[in-house]
Amino acid sequence: MVSWFLDFLRKLCSVLVIIFPSRATTTAPNEEAVCTVEEGEDSPVEVYILLGQSNMLGMGKVGAKDDASKEGTLECAVKTKHLYQYLVDKDGNWVTSPTVRNVRCMDAKGGGWKVYDNEFLTIHNGARIGPEVGIGHSLEHSFPKKRIMLLKSCIGNRSLGWDLLPPGSKRYEYKGKEYAGYGESPDSWDKDKPKPKPINWYAGKQYDSDTSHAKEILKEIGKYYPDATKYKIAGFFWWQGDKDRYSEAHAVKYEPNLVRLIHRLRADFDAPDAKFVLATMGQDEMNNAKGNDKPIMEAMLAVDGNSGKYPDFVGNVATVYTHPLSKGGASNGHYNMNAETYMNIGEAMGKAMAELVPGGSGVCAGPSGV
Repeated sequence: MVSWFLDFLRKLCSVLVIIFPSRATTTAPNEEAVCTVEEGEDSPVEVYILLGQSNMLGMGKVGAKDDASKEGTLECAVKTKHLYQYLVDKDGNWVTSPTVRNVRCMDAKGGGWKVYDNEFLTIHNGARIGPEVGIGHSLEHSFPKKRIMLLKSCIGNRSLGWDLLPPGSKRYEYKGKEYAGYGESPDSWDKDKPKPKPINWYAGKQYDSDTSHAKEILKEIGKYYPDATKYKIAGFFWWQGDKDRYSEAHAVKYEPNLVRLIHRLRADFDAPDAKFVLATMGQDEMNNAKGNDKPIMEAMLAVDGNSGKYPDFVGNVATVYTHPLSKGGASNGHYNMNAETYMNIGEAMGKAMAELVPGGSGVCAGPSGV
């Protein structure tokens, strides 16, 4: 295990400068980079499903129109630092993507669920952003002639080891306790005592909710992408891990749960060829993660197709190492709500996806002209 992991670290470190350039020099997209992908009017919308917890949900501050001097806001990043210039037109107004649709759904207070966003990707002052902005514009610039939908279905404070546990996960024992398998409740109980009565939640309930909400939206694709009649699940984006940090039993099982999640999502959405991109937690350095963060970081790096540990993930699963992209803070504090962190990580995730999708790698420059 140590040898393949060290080899993977060496390979990854050798390309970090290429993959993660300094965002201090972010410029408008290379207008001369033209993709060759042709899209017919009846071609399917390419859907990317975004899953995770609160950082995927989005906590980056946009700011008000007069917040150009407020460090950490998107207003400051774009209007003062002149980063991410593809987000504004020549008059400094937020642009709206002509091809990338932004749809977000989530469990609603009091029960049920609700669609919170259904529009072409844009920015709203006073709102919050997640990585979808960088993801969407990276994909748009890589595939300008494709119709793309970002379908975000997630909610905060959810763990892979409990709330998002994928179907097929079995009960296991860890340090004298039994931990629930998919569909079981409660989360854990003493091994030598009778199993307690179920609580009003079960292992995998959030997985079931998030995937079922997404499927309901896909049933009415024309309602969420105007004039669309069909779709294709092109990929999944995953940014999660914070809640698992608070349970050693969940952290040590993160890798098998993550592997199962990738397989199960592809099966549940009948998308065996869908690509999968995940991001690490920004506070952790790849060779210096400690405590429960360590097995989570190792798991995230292990599933990357380039690690070689999972041959069936080669060329279709990518891990974005986010520590160089974070502007400070930690996952549990939403990186101080710094919009640059969410933009940088979103850009990198979108670029990683474009390199996995046929026709994307090396064809078009990303938003930063990389």
